[in-house]
Amino acid sequence: MNVQKDKYAQIIKTQAKNLGFDFCGVAKAEFLKEEAPKLEDWLNKNHHGEMAYMANHFDKRLDPTLLVEGAKTVISLIYNYYPEKRLPDSPENLKIAKYAYGEDYHFVIKEKLKTLLTNLRTEIGEFGGRAFVDSAPVMERQWAQKSGLGWQGKNSLLLNRQMGSFFFLAELIIDLEVTPDPPMIKDYCGTCTKCVDACPTDAIVQAGVVDGSKCISYFTIELKDQIPNEMKGKFENWVFGCDICQDVCPWNSFSKPHQEAKFAPHPDLKTMGNKDWQELTEETFNKVFQKSAIKRTKFQGLLRNINFNLS
Repeated sequence: MNVQKDKYAQIIKTQAKNLGFDFCGVAKAEFLKEEAPKLEDWLNKNHHGEMAYMANHFDKRLDPTLLVEGAKTVISLIYNYYPEKRLPDSPENLKIAKYAYGEDYHFVIKEKLKTLLTNLRTEIGEFGGRAFVDSAPVMERQWAQKSGLGWQGKNSLLLNRQMGSFFFLAELIIDLEVTPDPPMIKDYCGTCTKCVDACPTDAIVQAGVVDGSKCISYFTIELKDQIPNEMKGKFENWVFGCDICQDVCPWNSFSKPHQEAKFAPHPDLKTMGNKDWQELTEETFNKVFQKSAIKRTKFQGLLRNINFNLS
């Protein structure tokens, strides 16, 4: 029987590589008992701020069999988004997180996952399963670590020894038994605290724990109200998301540019200076960010973030 499960693992990894995924790891679908008290503590401390959805589906976050009936395996996948060139050139210009330079990853990667599922069913035969890209209560970093793809850094992001952290995580939860990979036990951050020291809002409250309600990404994307005045001058020109804790991480010296044409920035985005940001119209917003994750803030939300940084 193990020969069959090994064969499935090999097929899955080959098909994932063919679709451009950099890494693919396999874990047994089971209740994440070690994570339950951590998640409960994080929620009790209100580290999710106004992200009420984080408190929903507590059990589903911890038990993949509640997401896919009869789930046996969680497949974790890594997809690179590190750009060839950082935007903008000038340090005083406003900035957006690198993951949002191109088309919205939710759609780009979801398409790849659908293709992956189809290809696997063609090669293996019919089985049940679902694809997830940051779109359901799946604890993706924990599953990726369980499948040996990396460890959680002090900034809580998954770190991979070959490519750092500038990548998307995605999952397939399936009802097929597949040989699991050994989990990543070792933490390769050591005594380094660069991410903790660099965070201008002190959002990293302890190793591996981020107070989401203090994070620049939270303020610029999730928060719908006005940004608190005490945050004035702390955003370092970020108007959508923030890459500070990743930019300073030594493991990201291993980042290589992605090969995904859909993640290339819109031509107009490459030349946007602060004057362009300040004079941004809804028409330009809809044109430049038509397919971007930045649409999540909506035009008024992005204007709020621009004015907060520049006023």
